[in-house]
Amino acid sequence: MKKTIILKVNSEEPEPEKIKAAAEVIRRGGLVAFPTETVYGLGADALNQKAVEGIYIAKNRPFDNPIIVHVADRNIVSKLSERVPESAERLMSLFWPGPLTLILKASKIVPKLTTGGLETIAIRMPDSKIALALIRESGVPVAAPSANLAGRPSPTRAEHVHQDLDGRIDMILDGGQTRVGVESTVLDLTTDPPQILRPGGVSFEELRRVLDIVELHPVALAFEGSHLAEARSPGMRHRHYAPRAKLIVVEGELNASIRKIRELTDYYKGVGMRVGVLSTDESMHSYSADSVKSLGSREDLTKVARNLFKMLREFDEEDVDVIIAEGVPEKGLGLAVMNRLRKASGYNIIRVD
Repeated sequence: MKKTIILKVNSEEPEPEKIKAAAEVIRRGGLVAFPTETVYGLGADALNQKAVEGIYIAKNRPFDNPIIVHVADRNIVSKLSERVPESAERLMSLFWPGPLTLILKASKIVPKLTTGGLETIAIRMPDSKIALALIRESGVPVAAPSANLAGRPSPTRAEHVHQDLDGRIDMILDGGQTRVGVESTVLDLTTDPPQILRPGGVSFEELRRVLDIVELHPVALAFEGSHLAEARSPGMRHRHYAPRAKLIVVEGELNASIRKIRELTDYYKGVGMRVGVLSTDESMHSYSADSVKSLGSREDLTKVARNLFKMLREFDEEDVDVIIAEGVPEKGLGLAVMNRLRKASGYNIIRVD
């Protein structure tokens, strides 16, 4: 088993000696977990097939699940992709650095292991001083899926990474809690019109204001039965984001949702199970469960997104048997939150009027 080194790093002024130490690990083919603005990523040299293989092994990640490549310079995109359309240039100028991943046709220098065997590559530039400093110092594009065991809630703090990957990776850069809390939006520019495959930190509404036409692919809504023949984006085929407890998502009008969640709480408590309720500020005092947590106000979906994965992990620490989650409005970051909740539940969804 590896000894995993943890270095605390200043998120606003990353210490050069710590960044250099982490970059040396990347250059020699090792694995470094680091914060981005979305979640913590598990980084390796994207052009080193052996290093990328190490990511899959450390995470227990299926080899057909593509990995996003992180860059610190827009100029490298033309080396990683065979063609960079004008729409990509426009989106990069507006949203990079930031939580937007673009899918383009991959160039021949990109190992198939990095792309999950696909002819396309997913690329983004993170909006994190630590991440950008690490990529620049490493001198290579950095492949980095979320730094958790496959299927688990994504890590928004270094301690989440440590819980899942201690002894499996070389280093963790601890830059505190991430700002956005859910992964980047994945936009496929190899289709006409462009398609959102995964909602995330850049909203559907923001992209519609920039592009003439953009579609929301059914898989982005994460309803059972929506699928693609091949996984063109991370998180499209395999179960993701799941706590250890059984998760049920109740969606619909708020008062009807509250009634259904109370009914479910009574039932599961009645059969001797510990129940957690994942609620919002507007409703949290309506529930009587073993643990009730609020993601934040339904009017502040940015905060809701930031808290989601952290609270799913907290329920695990409290050993609840079942989590009943209240749906939130599917606007702005709410669409990304509902995507994650539906997938985390294994599509165990109850809709109420």
